[in-house]
Amino acid sequence: MSDWDVYLVTEERLSAGRATTDIVEAAVAGGVDVVQLREKGRSARERYRLGRELRALTRKADVTLIVNDRVDLARAVDADGVHLGDDDLPVEVAREQLGPDAVIGRSVSFVDDAREAERAGADYLGVGAVYETGSKDDIDDDEHGIGPERVAEIADAVDIPVVGIGGVTADNAGPVVEAGADGVAVITAITRAADPEAATRELGEVVSRARGD
Repeated sequence: MSDWDVYLVTEERLSAGRATTDIVEAAVAGGVDVVQLREKGRSARERYRLGRELRALTRKADVTLIVNDRVDLARAVDADGVHLGDDDLPVEVAREQLGPDAVIGRSVSFVDDAREAERAGADYLGVGAVYETGSKDDIDDDEHGIGPERVAEIADAVDIPVVGIGGVTADNAGPVVEAGADGVAVITAITRAADPEAATRELGEVVSRARGD
């Protein structure tokens, strides 16, 4: 895949009472490039059922579908890949399980970890939290608000795509891309928006302008 501009991470509890499928449909209409199935509070079975629905939606629109954390779930829903954190399977093991064509992402906050993930075979990096965020309660204090400066350091250190995540909105996405990120990943900037389709489109426009397209 080549487009990382707007990367939506799903979370129904942060979707203003709306279903994740409705949010994803709107985001697809707005031009989203990647959808990650997260849904931290749901059971594996619930995520599987939702994942199958999202797979149908994203495949029809030629949008990449990634599953957060769970390699088994990624395979079960025929997702394009998986996104891994510090407590998940190593990149090498995920690659063995999913095969050479899978898209494997890795969350990093530091340059050394970014280089290590690239060496291990990660296809892209989710770098953050760029800004302070309340939607991710599982990251350490020193990984909060790393800023565009750290994004720039990591982007300079690796040759794989970098996606900035954490507190990103249409108002502050520009500096993240100007720092070298290939795109931005968001939850509430889309899921809580009054018009998720318009919010997705606006983010895409901000990314394009910041990149000088």
